[in-house]
Amino acid sequence: MTGAESLIVLPTYNEAESLRGVLARIRVAVPDADVLIVDDASPDGTGRIADELAAGDPGVRVLHRPAKDGLGSAYLAGFALAAAEGYRFVVELDADGSHDPGELPTMIALASDEGADLVIGSRWVAGGTVVNWPWLRRAISRSGNRYARWMLRSRLQDLTAGFRVYRTAVLAGLDGAVVSSHGYCFQVELAWRIERRGRRIIEHPIAFVERATGRSKMHAGIVGEALWRVTAWGVALRSGRAVPGEAP
Repeated sequence: MTGAESLIVLPTYNEAESLRGVLARIRVAVPDADVLIVDDASPDGTGRIADELAAGDPGVRVLHRPAKDGLGSAYLAGFALAAAEGYRFVVELDADGSHDPGELPTMIALASDEGADLVIGSRWVAGGTVVNWPWLRRAISRSGNRYARWMLRSRLQDLTAGFRVYRTAVLAGLDGAVVSSHGYCFQVELAWRIERRGRRIIEHPIAFVERATGRSKMHAGIVGEALWRVTAWGVALRSGRAVPGEAP
């Protein structure tokens, strides 16, 4: 730890083409933040590149995991480290260049100065947008968010967003024993559980830009996991049963 208040957690799997550029943009935007790259044994050499970047920057380190183990578990590992080492804020950021690190000073300020427990970089609030998405993907994202909001009785407009700043303290108790999702449904689950705890959440408009290099990790299995989990949680809410992971 370098004395930084913020830890940026950057999960990677086959991001050799984008990692250097993303880290350079982070360093320009928030030079005082620390970065943790969590690499899941990427076969394309991402882990080696991450080690090279860490060797040249004391604010960067790498957590190598032995196999691909899901986005959720990668973030939970980063969150645990942030809590153990006393970081005030922990950041989620995609390694593919879709999120603009230039938004981070504003997002961190919303957590620091405005008292937000979670700041979501939102595509679907006024001022937010997506760039270079085909209409079908846009429709799937909007429909998925609407369905999740309705089933979970949430007020959040972009539950699936992956660009976030958390006050580290708000994550206490939200570990692998409570948070059950492994793929992109992790984003829905974590924001929803924080919302149910009555914590303050701010959605900050961002421009989400489709990745220029590499391949998207989205596939039918990820969508399927999100659909059945959100449906199960929603049914539990409406039937009066205890929501999994919460005390009855």
